Amino acid sequence: MQNGFKDLKITRQFIDALEGMGITDPTEIQAKGIPPALSGQDVLGIAQTGSGKTLAFLLPLVMKIKHAGDGRPKALIMAPAKELALQIFDVLTQLTVNTDIRSVCLYGGIGKNAQAQSLNDGCEIIVATPGRFLDLYSHGFVELKTVKTLVLDEADRLMEMGFLSQLKSMLEVIPTKRQNLLFSATFPERVKYMADEFL
Repeated sequence: MQNGFKDLKITRQFIDALEGMGITDPTEIQAKGIPPALSGQDVLGIAQTGSGKTLAFLLPLVMKIKHAGDGRPKALIMAPAKELALQIFDVLTQLTVNTDIRSVCLYGGIGKNAQAQSLNDGCEIIVATPGRFLDLYSHGFVELKTVKTLVLDEADRLMEMGFLSQLKSMLEVIPTKRQNLLFSATFPERVKYMADEFL
């Protein structure tokens, strides 16, 4: 790719952020996944860990949000474990360095008061593990009516870890008119079933 991310219609502020991260050219999953995601289609991306999946869904997400809004979330990214949620959140923070987009990371293992406060303060993007997300939602801390994009990262691990029923509960409360981006390192039967449910 000659112009790297420019060919994918990524704007200057995000190209600058990518360059600051030492990234100049899209990987295969980014080159294939970003255009349909940017155009609003549902995307199912199968690619190995380390192939650049995170940016394949984060770039279209931040491109569409552009800047801070009314403080109600526009996107929800679900990850199977705290480590992955924090990893995504870290990349997201670096990617939005030249914007006023606000993100919150929700995960268990620590008290939830600070996370609840961050939600109250307002954000555009929520990165979360299913358990902590549903916990905070059930206590009225999460506003979902404005969510336009749902991302399920490491879908195979979400399945392996037995999160299907929690994800189904989540689907009941998220707007049905939304974009779904589902990424997975492998595509076993359980993930096919999940893709049928979500996409």
